[in-house]
Amino acid sequence: MENLHKKDRCIIVCASPDCDNSYLEKEIDTEKDFIICADGGMKHLKNAGLTPDVWIGDFDSWHGEVKSDKSQIVRLNPEKDDTDTISCVNKAYELGFKKIALLCALGGRIDHTFANLSVLLYGLERDLDVSIITPTEEIKALKEGEYLIENQKGKTFSVFAFGCDTADVSYEGAKYPLNHYRMKAAYPIGISNIFTENKAIIKIHSGTVLYVRNKYEI
Repeated sequence: MENLHKKDRCIIVCASPDCDNSYLEKEIDTEKDFIICADGGMKHLKNAGLTPDVWIGDFDSWHGEVKSDKSQIVRLNPEKDDTDTISCVNKAYELGFKKIALLCALGGRIDHTFANLSVLLYGLERDLDVSIITPTEEIKALKEGEYLIENQKGKTFSVFAFGCDTADVSYEGAKYPLNHYRMKAAYPIGISNIFTENKAIIKIHSGTVLYVRNKYEI
């Protein structure tokens, strides 16, 4: 589907209570980003002085008036089988966006955090580039393939089998390299590795993984 809005990326702002609003101002470029707000994420946008293009939710986590002169409002039935975030991703896909970033998606209730992490797999199944971005990390789900990681030397990363029992993984350019390692979802061996080269490679030979990249050296 063609992206008719001529913007590079769709930002979805979620409603996590653990959200540093200042990072929204740094992360969002209103000239390049299309903004969708998930329900109570509006409080974060308002605090950052930003207005969404679309506001979606059943409004159970928003306690103010549901009104906006500048945003399209989409009301959802509160008795539904998915989440507000999934509805936002579906809207972004409907509008033609392939690159989607979730902000304010982690923290607060653990079930909401896990549901938002599962959205990464939901996007992967639809060939969408979906990430969760926090002030310090970027999180993605990766499927079978070879991924070139550039300009991250000295930074920490973690990889976990995700959405499968085991994943066959190799690393090049990492402090702790792997070669066709059968990574189990039940054992977090992939935590806290370090890129040692400006060009590193992560290969997923089978399965799917959760990839966490720290933005800064630790």
